Amino acid sequence: MLKEAIYHRPKNEFAYAFDEKTVHIRLRTKKGDAETVFLIYGDPYGWEQGKWMTKREKMKKIGNDALFDYWFLAVTPPYRRLRYGFEIHSTKQKIFYGEKGFFDRVPDEDIANFFCFPFINGEDLFQAPEWVKNTVWYQIFPERFANGNKENDPPGTLPWASAEPASDNFFGGDLEGIIGKLDYLSDLGINGIYLTPIFKAASNHKYDTIDYFEIDPQFGDKKTFKRLVDECHRRGIRIMLDAVFNHCGFYFPPFQDVLKNGERSKYKDWFFIREFPVQTEPHPNYDTFAFTPFMPKLNTENKEVRKYLLEVGQYWVKEFDIDGWRLDVANEVSHQFWREFRKAVRRVKKDVYILGEIWHDAMPWLGGDQFDAVMNYPFSKGALQFFAEEKIDGKTFSEMIQQVLFSYPEYINHFAFNLLGSHDTARIQNIAGFHQGKVKLLFAFLLSFPGSPCIYYGDEIGLTGENDPGCRKCMEWDPRKQNLDLYRTVKKLIQLRKTHPIMANDGAISFPELKEGTEQVIFHKENERELLVAAMNRSEKPVRLLLDIPFDQVEREYTDLWENKKEKIEESQFPADIGPFGFKFFLFQKK
Repeated sequence: MLKEAIYHRPKNEFAYAFDEKTVHIRLRTKKGDAETVFLIYGDPYGWEQGKWMTKREKMKKIGNDALFDYWFLAVTPPYRRLRYGFEIHSTKQKIFYGEKGFFDRVPDEDIANFFCFPFINGEDLFQAPEWVKNTVWYQIFPERFANGNKENDPPGTLPWASAEPASDNFFGGDLEGIIGKLDYLSDLGINGIYLTPIFKAASNHKYDTIDYFEIDPQFGDKKTFKRLVDECHRRGIRIMLDAVFNHCGFYFPPFQDVLKNGERSKYKDWFFIREFPVQTEPHPNYDTFAFTPFMPKLNTENKEVRKYLLEVGQYWVKEFDIDGWRLDVANEVSHQFWREFRKAVRRVKKDVYILGEIWHDAMPWLGGDQFDAVMNYPFSKGALQFFAEEKIDGKTFSEMIQQVLFSYPEYINHFAFNLLGSHDTARIQNIAGFHQGKVKLLFAFLLSFPGSPCIYYGDEIGLTGENDPGCRKCMEWDPRKQNLDLYRTVKKLIQLRKTHPIMANDGAISFPELKEGTEQVIFHKENERELLVAAMNRSEKPVRLLLDIPFDQVEREYTDLWENKKEKIEESQFPADIGPFGFKFFLFQKK
């Protein structure tokens, strides 16, 4: 076995407290290397007559990515503390792996050779709002969703959808417009709305905040926003706002004071200014978001800045009862600030959802002291590359998605914010080459995957557009111009997810091994009562898949969820016929 590929380390995605009694243990080995793995474990104080008392339990191989296999076992230590190591078997070799490295035998004479999980402390447990696991989100870019009040249109507002979206044009979308379309969202099955920024700002996207305590006048006022929140809550819809704490807008009054008064400004330490006088051209001499002079970076280590922003976080929760914060450019703000932010908003409302915008591996932010989840862009990339762009085969896609899953503890995957597109990406219609079968497959995968899925406004009716600003097109409200067949498909998928919890987060997901070149993907979701088998065909040709079903564990009668009909299979293998760009969900009951 390749020892260099074997990896484990406690207190991260490889060993974590799943609940107040259970520790989840994972091990990584080279793909195809190990045949069997046993976990050898015991209480560090459990000695009898000079011998350490241990248990030996077989681990389960739960999946693989392109390079590694992953093994898993849930352990319930009676005294909530644990020492453990791994006995790894191949066809030719047996080795022990622990904190001190590799051994030819189990070195149980000294527990220092074993990994340590010292104690399950309740306040260290990951705690995220349970409601998120049952939420289907809808992202709204307010300026382009609906114009419900023409009296607050900014100067130069264009007639709705009369021009292509640009970085500097306005069409009058507002909060009143959203209120008027809540029944549409309820009918679709949406129970969570994520609004991009609504605070006072100069641009149409509002990521250049001028006043964090005021609604932008073009969207309405606080009274209107309160009515929006109340109307959403009356329909069982949660509301999440977008906070930009990494940077502010150019016209943020403290920054304007620095521009005016230079070193004499009492706000000079609110920003990272390298020298005075402050200059914006040809390059800003202060830190910014990217290199734009119009978004100065905020110094969140400054006590006044920190106090101001934490008050912002609390204010909108306390005064308007919002349900979540999406945090822009979250990875460039200090971890300590986010720890304080979490405590501050949770003091006001215990089940506020805290979502970070992070495009890369986010484990350092997901230890339970900062965010509940991050925007799952690795999920998006894999799904788009397989279903829409056909850049990868089913085998590679399966391995990519498993790598995403194994990057985090199991519970974090239940709260992950899964998306296919957003205001920062091209529309899925464009990426899929306007192929409706591919788009439906994308939605089928999104809405049957663990996590908290999000639909970008208009994707459900076929809205098109390239990258920003093209992806920020006005919502189409004329049914004659909407893709109603796609809408019905998305609505039905959402309903299935709500009707059958195993379609959402009530089940452990696994991916069978696939051959290279396959244009299909298969996954299983399983709990104590049910087994769900999903099969998806990214091919213009129909395909018959022979699915391995554990009939020693499940009944032979099953339900085709999409067709809503019951069938019975007599063969040892299950032949599943999947049409071109089709998908199936088969639900089996456990014996």
